[in-house]
Amino acid sequence: MVDIAQPSGITKFGLRGIGAYRPERVVTNDEICEHIDSSDEWIYTRTGIKSRRFARRDEDVVEMGVQAGRKAIANALLNGADIDAVILATNTHLLLTPAGATKIATELGANGVPAFDVTVGCAGFGYAMALAADMLRGGSATHVLVIGAEQLSIALDMTDRTNCFIFGDGAGAVVIGPTKQLELGPVVWGSDGSQYNAIRQDIDWVTFLDGDRVQRPYLRLEGTAVFRWAAFEMGKAAQKALDAAKVDAAQIDVFVPHQANSRINDLLAKNLHFPETTVVANDIETTGNTSAASIPLAMEQLLSTGAAKPGDTALLLGYGAGLSYAAQVVTMPPIPFE
Repeated sequence: MVDIAQPSGITKFGLRGIGAYRPERVVTNDEICEHIDSSDEWIYTRTGIKSRRFARRDEDVVEMGVQAGRKAIANALLNGADIDAVILATNTHLLLTPAGATKIATELGANGVPAFDVTVGCAGFGYAMALAADMLRGGSATHVLVIGAEQLSIALDMTDRTNCFIFGDGAGAVVIGPTKQLELGPVVWGSDGSQYNAIRQDIDWVTFLDGDRVQRPYLRLEGTAVFRWAAFEMGKAAQKALDAAKVDAAQIDVFVPHQANSRINDLLAKNLHFPETTVVANDIETTGNTSAASIPLAMEQLLSTGAAKPGDTALLLGYGAGLSYAAQVVTMPPIPFE
């Protein structure tokens, strides 16, 4: 039997840089209400959302991912050739194949590197960061670009008053690479397939094409079921992530939950007993729910506004379709460039 060599991995790593891309078009609640029987007050009171961004048709997941990725690489003081792998977390790349990450990698000058997509709903960014961390620990990469990018506006039925006001478009990215001390804690992740249909595409494409349906597939949401699951189960996942990282709630400077509903996030923060000084991300107010892009966009917003500082200890918590979740303790990266 031949001994097979195993590369030595990196044990100390973290978020080296961050970048974001937000489409120019701002869509207010009043504009959304032109299509449904609702109001700005009703939407804001129940979700915390005042506006969101919708991409142009040429601002697809790949283009937005390139923009956010380029900024993250620059923020890490690197260039595309320094990137060893690209992972794209998305649910709205329009092609089943090839993966959007492969084109993004080439556009950024990361030629020939492994590049693949992860489709795990709103927890996708956390899953992608966990995979990147394992790649560094296993010795298969030194710098991994992790991107969350979504164009959810194309998946919405704008007459569906149960969810059309919730979602928005955008992309956020981080570079995970070597640091002086470990700055990315263990992932706590999982799923609850018993509620598989709580967030879903209502018709698969084969059924749509073979059938007599006039209406195309859309994103559907069972809001009450998702709210209850997130409000009562995600606090447990968050606490497990704190325990895994051996960090107390009192040591958390920043809480960055998935930007799905401000009421859920306020309840989670309260139940986790963070100190009053802990900053809770509220990017949802002007960005809406951007699924896999939600957490990096919220992190970038906190850093760019000064609400959070590089080096702060943050708890990230993603949750959504699947129903899936991922939680990690991280150290906040450098302030993003303009």
